[in-house]
Amino acid sequence: MIMETKSKTNTTKKDNIFKVAAVQMASSPHVSSNLVEAKRLIELAAKQGAKIVVLPEYFCIMGSKDFDKVAVREKPNDGPIQTFIAKTAKQYKVWIVAGTVPMVSNFPNKVRNSCLVYNDKGEQVARYDKIHLFGLDLGTEHYHEENTIESGDKIVTIETPYGKIGLSICYDLRFPELYRAMGEVDMIMVPSAFTETTGKAHWETLVRARAIENLCYVVASAQGGYHLSGRETHGNSMIVDPWGVVLDRLPRGSGVVIANINRDYLSSLRQSLPALKHKTIRAV
Repeated sequence: MIMETKSKTNTTKKDNIFKVAAVQMASSPHVSSNLVEAKRLIELAAKQGAKIVVLPEYFCIMGSKDFDKVAVREKPNDGPIQTFIAKTAKQYKVWIVAGTVPMVSNFPNKVRNSCLVYNDKGEQVARYDKIHLFGLDLGTEHYHEENTIESGDKIVTIETPYGKIGLSICYDLRFPELYRAMGEVDMIMVPSAFTETTGKAHWETLVRARAIENLCYVVASAQGGYHLSGRETHGNSMIVDPWGVVLDRLPRGSGVVIANINRDYLSSLRQSLPALKHKTIRAV
C-alpha cells in the first residue's frame, strides 16, 4: 500500500533551490541527553540555512539492550520525544524528518520504528513505519529486529514546499523496489544506523545507487561511532545528487552535513536521461 500525504503547508509555490541537512550522532541509552545533542545539531543546521533537517535512526535512544526502546515508546502525538521535535521544528522554523521514534505497536513487547515528519510550524505531517526489519548473523554480530519491532506495511511519500519526499529507514536501502514504488520523488530520506561491518562494505554503494536509479537526491543521515551497548555504527552520513555525486559527507562522530538541493537540475537530468519513463518491467 502506498500512502501519499499532502502537507498542511501551502504547496502551490515550491522552492527550487534550498539547503537540506543530515545530522549524524552516536546516540546513548539516555533519551534526555540525546535530545540535547539533537537540538544542538538542528540549531547548527538551521544557522547554516537548512530548510529540512534529517535526524538518524534511533536518534533518541540507542539502548544498552534491544528492549530498552520498548520502555520509552510513545503513543501518537503524546510523549516527550514527539513534543521535543514539534517544539524544535517550530523554534528554528525548519522541517524535521525525525529519524526514528519508538511508537506503540500491537504487541506489548515491541515498537513501531517510525520516521515522523514535522513542518516548520511544528505540525506532524507524515509518518512512516519501517517495513524491512534488519537481521544479521555474521561472526560475533547478531541482530534480529523482528524481536522488538513490528514492521509497517505502507510506503509513504509527502508533498512539501520543497518537492515530493519519499521516506525510508536504514535496512530499506537494500530493497530498490520500495523506492520505485514511490514514483518520481525529488528526495529520498534514509535515516540509518548501519553497522560498521555492513556499512563499510555496502553503505555508500547503496546510497549512491538509489540516487542514480531514481534520478533524485538522497539524504542519508546515520549513527556514526561507538555506543554503550558495544555496538559500532558506520556513520558516513551523506547527501547525494541525482547523478550519484556525493555533495557532502561526515565520516565519523556527531555533526552535520549540508548541501543545496536544486530541483531545476534534477528536472534537467530527467529530461536528458528519461530512464524513469523507460521502465518496461512491472511488478507481477
